[in-house]
Amino acid sequence: MTTPRDNGRLNAAPGHERHFYSTSRAFGRFGMRVFEPQIMTAPHWHGHVEANFAIHHSMQYDVDNQTVHVPEGRLAVFWASVPHQLTAVTPVGAHPPRLCNIYLPLDAFLMMNHITPLQVALLGGAMLLLPEALCNEDMVRRWYADYRSGDFERTEVLKMELNALFRRAFTGTPEFLRAPQNDALTDRTLSSVHIRHVITMVRFILENLDKPLRNADITVMTGLHENYALGLFSRIMQIPLKQFVLRMRLMRARALLVESALAITSVAEASGFTSISQFYHQFKIAYGTSPNAVRTQYLS
Repeated sequence: MTTPRDNGRLNAAPGHERHFYSTSRAFGRFGMRVFEPQIMTAPHWHGHVEANFAIHHSMQYDVDNQTVHVPEGRLAVFWASVPHQLTAVTPVGAHPPRLCNIYLPLDAFLMMNHITPLQVALLGGAMLLLPEALCNEDMVRRWYADYRSGDFERTEVLKMELNALFRRAFTGTPEFLRAPQNDALTDRTLSSVHIRHVITMVRFILENLDKPLRNADITVMTGLHENYALGLFSRIMQIPLKQFVLRMRLMRARALLVESALAITSVAEASGFTSISQFYHQFKIAYGTSPNAVRTQYLS
């Protein structure tokens, strides 16, 4: 699970994970694997909603500079575009630790039915912990057998079960290991059509972060009037469009600082900042430190 620099290439995926990743970095392929967990040398990010299930161990993550503890035998779900790093593995019992990772492409996750509160929460940086009663080791191993079978129908049922599991988690009070930066949405009047328009905008943003992005550039992708699209985005995401773009730029920049050898000016440019002074100012506000300090922390 380490993330090699690969001569400065951006977030080169480890060889055994490369199968799941897309070249656009915004979206990837559905996948699932069970493996021995390894401490990561630096944060990384990719275009999936990721679910982790720790077997015979607990874990500690650094999620966008915040420490999160994931207990044994509970499914933790988060948006992997938020920079994350596995920093500690604590064995539980005599059996060797195993980690199950489920990689759900963001666009597939955003198209799931009736889980708008979870979609909003994860895009707001949350990490959800599902109750043990909803998902246990036997269920995860059954999913893995379905996935490894290569049978299309069994894999589709797996995805449907994930959707149902996410819906059930919000029939009560959800438990977050990392709280969302926005409030979970409770407005049930929004339709799948509204969600698809927001998906279109989010996808365009993620695939074009290195470019200047005006509101009109983003909203035109929906075919809606600009003001209506802006209002719809704010209503669903609980954050104005410009602020969401800035958050994505900052997360991208922090990931590039620690996982690539790019000069800081190039990091700013690749993250879509038009001036280095603006980049330093916004980074300091968001993370309380400078880009140089973040890079030094992970290189020392």
